[in-house]
Amino acid sequence: MDTRNAEIRHPKFKRICVFCGSSQGKKSSYQDAAIQLGNELVSRNIDLVYGGGSIGLMGLVSQAVHDGGRHVIGVIPKTLMPRELTGETVGEVKAVADMHQRKAEMAKHSDAFIALPGGYGTLEELLEVITWAQLGIHDKPVGLVNVDGYFNSLLSFIDKAVEEGFISPNARHIIVSAPTAKELVKKLEEYVPCHEGVASKLSWQMEQQLAYPQDYDISR
Repeated sequence: MDTRNAEIRHPKFKRICVFCGSSQGKKSSYQDAAIQLGNELVSRNIDLVYGGGSIGLMGLVSQAVHDGGRHVIGVIPKTLMPRELTGETVGEVKAVADMHQRKAEMAKHSDAFIALPGGYGTLEELLEVITWAQLGIHDKPVGLVNVDGYFNSLLSFIDKAVEEGFISPNARHIIVSAPTAKELVKKLEEYVPCHEGVASKLSWQMEQQLAYPQDYDISR
């Protein structure tokens, strides 16, 4: 009995990477969702990896995780620090050289990815990790907190791409979505990859050893 209880308390994910806006958005529901996601991570003993900002939804989710006693890792390019790091930044800050290194560093430290509402940057980060999964670079779950249907148009676009033959039906299942953080994390824990990667993870790891330092193996 004691062993089973210990297994229940042990989280499937040690750290989750969250992509979200450096603005708070016009609706309070976006802000509430960021705080709820932070609290959900805390309740499951999961640490946060994010883009390093202290404002907008990025600031809200990081503050919630930090206040709950979990570790926060913020990764941000040095050139963006004066613009995004306004106010007091919580947790551990990792300054990197550029956006490419930022994404590699965030992925390396994370066991899953979650997107909250955001703009161009959020979508760019989200679509890249989805593409990495499709290619077989990693098999980590990717989810959307679809607050008030914010991502409905994106999901409709992806469904259209499946219908028109540009995305395979199996690859469509890479993306997991739910209206609340609690529902989404539960779905991510149950996620099982069903798509076939273009290349094996071993092939990607060999390629990365040639092109990048070993520290940036994102498939782990």
